[in-house]
Amino acid sequence: MVTAQDGSVQTVQETDQPAQRWIAPGLIDVQLNGIGGYDLNDTDLTIETVKKVVEVLHRGGVTRFCPTVVTGSKERMLHCIRTIANACDVDPKVAHAVIGIHVEGPFIASEDGPRGAHNLKWVRDPDWEEFLEWHEAAQGRICKVTLAPEKPGAIAFIERLHQLGIVASIGHTAASEEHIQAAVRAGATMSTHLGNGAHPYIKRHPNYIWAQLAEDRLWAGLIPDGFHLPMSTLKVMIRTKGSKAILTSDAVNLAGMPPGRYTTHINDDVILEDNGFLHLASTPDILAGSATPLHLGIQKVAVSGIASLGEAITMATKHPAELLGLDQEGIGTIQPGSPADLIIYDQHPDGSWTILVTVSNGETVYEYSN
Repeated sequence: MVTAQDGSVQTVQETDQPAQRWIAPGLIDVQLNGIGGYDLNDTDLTIETVKKVVEVLHRGGVTRFCPTVVTGSKERMLHCIRTIANACDVDPKVAHAVIGIHVEGPFIASEDGPRGAHNLKWVRDPDWEEFLEWHEAAQGRICKVTLAPEKPGAIAFIERLHQLGIVASIGHTAASEEHIQAAVRAGATMSTHLGNGAHPYIKRHPNYIWAQLAEDRLWAGLIPDGFHLPMSTLKVMIRTKGSKAILTSDAVNLAGMPPGRYTTHINDDVILEDNGFLHLASTPDILAGSATPLHLGIQKVAVSGIASLGEAITMATKHPAELLGLDQEGIGTIQPGSPADLIIYDQHPDGSWTILVTVSNGETVYEYSN
């Protein structure tokens, strides 16, 4: 074996096959709403559904993730948060996989564009008492909250999150540069899916995308599905953010489902195109989450030539681990004493890859078969 600069380990074998076999850390997805038909925001979410999500993620090499609960009624959000926490209590595989719960909204911009696909009727102002209800339902498992810093009370809210060691992430915002700087001073450390949750047309500069891109203290979550960001824009953002660029899926339950028109409890009608583009039926330029799993997004980055496959993997392993403080435990890397979360994969000459084995917490949880 040889160790590459990106930290992955290559197994050198004598073979006539063009693919190269590699070992890398298990993938970390910091934003996942659902996948494979399983919805983490369902009003009837069950522990079994959470287990199924973890199983599907293992097939794509994801060993750790942040289940994401999005803007909704207080009752629905509390139910989903509580169910995810309960699933961690009863299933060791789920407990290992769930880094913590990401709450995206409801304290976001109400206007069209920045609000994205979040339903307007559930958008509200920051409320610390409501957060404490989440915190109790989650049994302390909330690790990240996405909010708009221009909302009334948002800056004080961010300060409190920071004091608790919870990542405050800027997202679904129409904030001014001043609001963004105030949020960073208060303790915000991340941008949620930078470049999305935004107006389709904005002033060229200054604007809230440039302001976050230029802020060196902010990590940036980036969706590499080819739809949320043009590949040229993704390239610029990755090059600018460097070691603070994080690839994430933002996958929803329709990821992996057949193309068609769907009705969801969050949005009335969404359309999944043949090419994987998922958008609101009423507004084609407003996306409704991603239908691309993380491992396929990583592949798009590599095939496009934006980064090598190893570099793309690093943006979905080492970087998110550093954001969430997991690197102190050896998560996101392969080294002596680190948790045995890893994948074995074949890298093909065109930059694509095939995940062959996923190991989570020392246990083989997925093996590829033709």
